[in-house]
Amino acid sequence: MKNKKIKEWIMEAGFVLVGNLIVALGVTFFILPSDILSGGTAGIAVALEPILHLPETLVINVLTVGLFLLGSICLGKAFFLKTVLSTLVYPVYISVLSLYFSDMVITDNQLLASIYAGICIGVGIGLVYRVDGSTGGMDIPPLIVHKYTHLPLSVLVMCFDGATVLLGAAVYGIEASMIGLVSVFISGQVINKVLTLGSEASKTLFIISPKWEEIRDAINQELDRGVTLVPALGGYANEQRMMVMTVVKQKQFANLQRLITHIDPEAFFVVNDANEVQGAGFTFGKHYRSDRVLTQVQTKETA
Repeated sequence: MKNKKIKEWIMEAGFVLVGNLIVALGVTFFILPSDILSGGTAGIAVALEPILHLPETLVINVLTVGLFLLGSICLGKAFFLKTVLSTLVYPVYISVLSLYFSDMVITDNQLLASIYAGICIGVGIGLVYRVDGSTGGMDIPPLIVHKYTHLPLSVLVMCFDGATVLLGAAVYGIEASMIGLVSVFISGQVINKVLTLGSEASKTLFIISPKWEEIRDAINQELDRGVTLVPALGGYANEQRMMVMTVVKQKQFANLQRLITHIDPEAFFVVNDANEVQGAGFTFGKHYRSDRVLTQVQTKETA
């Protein structure tokens, strides 16, 4: 048991280290050289540089440490333990990369730089979130708000980053902000993709039919899927009906659709995407999750 915990800790630390490195690469190679208002501590540093005339790496490092202390007070010991590693390595990554690659320019196209910055930041943050960690910095205010409101974390991240981008509009203008918002949007989408990586796409179906018993048996026998029977009351005729709920893998959906229409061509059914399913018949790779992560992957209440 002790060895298992050590291996899990090493794996989690590896996710945090790699995630922060990817974020730092995106900041160093795309955000800082092209002055992208991407949000986060890097976006704030870019926005404030013409006003304060301080090195952007210094502003990033000061904000990272300061927000870490704020997060430790508001979010407690567990946050401290999961964020201290990011707070230590991220400033080091930024400082070292800026020292050795400060003159390296991958692209002069701001829009292209914004897109790739969003991808790098999204991948990096997503990896850290998968182990219930934090990248620190401007990741902390969304976590504090999420703690008390339980709003989806990716939405909060985009809101705070969007506010940072709008702040930069006063210095760099509307066009620069529009380019920065591209990075913010992409990073939010990539975070969700990374969080659900490894989960098999599935469909949730709610089926209403007088031949519900036949449909139930067919799903059990022909598709080897379980069902849940939900008593329902028809809103028009006030008739008691039985609703069949089931979850099938994406590749089984077409077969199930044909099966239902064959048994009852007039059957009524609703289909929703199930972004994550846990239980018998749905086996995925190991995920590192918390309540925070589940608010991301369960974007529809169907699983």
